Amino acid sequence: MDALSTPVLRISRAQLACNIAAVQERIAPSQLMLVMKDDAYGHGLEEMVDASLGAPEPVAMYGGYDVPTSLRIRARVGDGPRVFAWATSDPDEVHAAIDADIDLGVGTAPYLRRVVAAASAAHVAARVHLKIDTGLHRNGFRPEEWADAVAEAGAAERDGLIELAGVWSHLAEASDAEDDEAARAFATAVDVVRDAGCRPSALHLTASAASWWRPELRGTVSRVGAFCYGIRSADGPVIPGTLPIATLEARVVDVSDDEVLIGAGWLHGIPSTLAGMPAGTRAGAREVVRIESAVSSVRAWPGARIGDSVRLFGAGEWGERDATALAERIDTVGEEILTRISPLVPRRYS
Repeated sequence: MDALSTPVLRISRAQLACNIAAVQERIAPSQLMLVMKDDAYGHGLEEMVDASLGAPEPVAMYGGYDVPTSLRIRARVGDGPRVFAWATSDPDEVHAAIDADIDLGVGTAPYLRRVVAAASAAHVAARVHLKIDTGLHRNGFRPEEWADAVAEAGAAERDGLIELAGVWSHLAEASDAEDDEAARAFATAVDVVRDAGCRPSALHLTASAASWWRPELRGTVSRVGAFCYGIRSADGPVIPGTLPIATLEARVVDVSDDEVLIGAGWLHGIPSTLAGMPAGTRAGAREVVRIESAVSSVRAWPGARIGDSVRLFGAGEWGERDATALAERIDTVGEEILTRISPLVPRRYS
């Protein structure tokens, strides 16, 4: 593809660092876990890890979701920050994680035993965060399983095979009442761990929205991904002190009396259902009439020329201000808009 027929995602490293600082200030004294799943929400993991190192205050912990992602993070950050992988992993990945000093999220008895066995073979204590299911039913030990899980983990810790470094869970974020109930279940689970003589330092329940808006639910660690990239919640306000770090631009490839073709389509990851969205042009906002495989049709504007830049979302005067504004048009979230942008779309960093 040539430069005209391929859109470009422009990403600001400096804005990521500013967003991180705003989040850290908001959640303090809780420590930030910068979540970097899905290739840092489609922004490019290695570049975003490097940019995060420029934040005024160091990031205490990184969340990679799976072990391969966490290994990539560890390779960039070195030995200082903690890196957390919470996806259940096969034995080879568990061994690699232990060798790289990566914290592992554990929510089932078979996985706990797999981690203990790998630690025993490596003669190194694995750092484990036990997960309690507080009602989301995504994964984690059920409340009726919790005491047994804590007893088994405690025995492994006394044997020097694991360090019970954390307790964690997910909130449904469906309502304040449900989150309050989940927080009570989480507090009870932490009490069981402490009564067993364990002293986990990382207690984390909240992700982006709850970490920002529900300070009483924050633990010693807050898992924040989207807000650090300037991705606000669907139907939510702009997060004070943050801005989107990404701008998606395309170039005009053909001009007619009624419509202008731009080099961006659903093969680049732009959903065809977004037809009707505004596009930012030097003459103001214009409607995107159709989204085809490699091009989209936009209402013409006076003086349109081949090679003109058109903004689909992000920084600028016209069009949608962020990916979430597009997501709201098709009843999804900003993360989905960004993560579905094709890897073939060049990322340009500044």
